[in-house]
Order: sequence, then C-alpha cells, then structure tokens
Amino acid sequence: MSEVVTDAWRRYLLQLQLHPLRTKAITSGVLAGCSDAIAQKISGVKRLQLRRLLLIMLYGFAYAGPFGHFLHKIMDKIFKGKKGNNTVAQKVLLEQLTTSPWNNMFFMMYYGLVIEGRSFDLVKTKLRNDYLSIQKTAWKFWPIVGWVNYQYMPLQFRVLFHSFVASCWAIFLNLKARSSAVKKD
Repeated sequence: MSEVVTDAWRRYLLQLQLHPLRTKAITSGVLAGCSDAIAQKISGVKRLQLRRLLLIMLYGFAYAGPFGHFLHKIMDKIFKGKKGNNTVAQKVLLEQLTTSPWNNMFFMMYYGLVIEGRSFDLVKTKLRNDYLSIQKTAWKFWPIVGWVNYQYMPLQFRVLFHSFVASCWAIFLNLKARSSAVKKD
C-alpha cells in the first residue's frame, strides 16, 4: 500500500512541477468536493446532492485554486524572497486585510446565487446580516493558518495546504451549524 501512495505522491509532485496552475486548480476542486460530501453526510443527507457537490467543486477548480496560485506568486514578488518572522507577519496581515474579506464575500455570493439559487436581494440581505460575523470569525482562525503557510510551506505547497485546511474548516462550520439547528429544535 505504501508503494501505491508513494507513487501517487511522486506523480502528483511531477504534475505540480509541470503544470502548477492546473494541478492546484484540480486539487482545490477535489478537496472542496470531498469537504462538501463529508459535510452533507454529517448534516444527515441520505443521498448526496450531486449538483451542489459539483458546484462546490467548480468553485474550488475555477476560483479557489487559481486565486491561491496567483496570490502566492504575487506575495513572493511583493516580498522578493524576504524571510523571517517580520516578513511572515506582513504577509499574513496583507492577506487578512485584502484577500480574506474578498474571498468570504465572494464565497457567500457564489453560494447564495449559484448553489442555493437565491435572488440577488436575498443574498444581499444575507451578506448584510452575516458577513461581519463570518469575517470576524475568519480573522480568529485564518491568520494562524496563514502564519504556518508562509513560515513553513514551500511556495508550491501553499495552495494544497490552504485547500486542505479550508476543507476541514468547512466540515467544522457544517458541524457547528448542525449543532445550532439541533439546539433550536
């Protein structure tokens, strides 16, 4: 079994080297899909909602993976190979003040409009009611992830690491939402 895993990892690394954008996009899409499948099962769905699953995968493939790929390339250009705790702190701060708010708003809009099929007015109301709370919660968790990512992950693994943590985060949020719903019943 370890031979199969080792070979798969070697092939993945080769694809990451030869086709970094494509590989990161596919990886992000697959991880987003796995996360949604697990979240659906945790929430008690008897049959997976394949449309929702595919739309979440599309989000990871078309947006999250490519966005992360270019974000980390830009960050490396901005900081031109500088290292050290001060540089890592600046990268995390820059990411949290710029891309974090944008990504949360974009995801909420995508989820409401595309996945749930809600009207723009309903999505706008949801944003008005929930966005600030979601962003504040994100600022409690994601800076730690950003720190680990910039401090310890090589550039080529940052999107993979972020996508994996994002998948776990999505499962956690689903559990939290489910426990809140159960308490209300």
